[in-house]
Amino acid sequence: MSIALAGIIAGVVICLAGIFTDTHTKKQKIKLKAIEKEVELEKLRLETYTMETEKLRLELEQSKVLLLEEKQNSSK
Repeated sequence: MSIALAGIIAGVVICLAGIFTDTHTKKQKIKLKAIEKEVELEKLRLETYTMETEKLRLELEQSKVLLLEEKQNSSK
């Protein structure tokens, strides 16, 4: 009887260990997907930042050119 009980307990422990392992694996996969999404979002933020910086640089350069033209026209 004790051997049967030990077998049942061992079976239950093995099933519980499998359930806990599966749950842990699923949680890790969810965390990994979240991290991948964060990396993708950060790449998009960096790309947007780079584009905005370039846009501002071009606007500044255009303003410089206009100011220089105005200065030249006013000195004539």
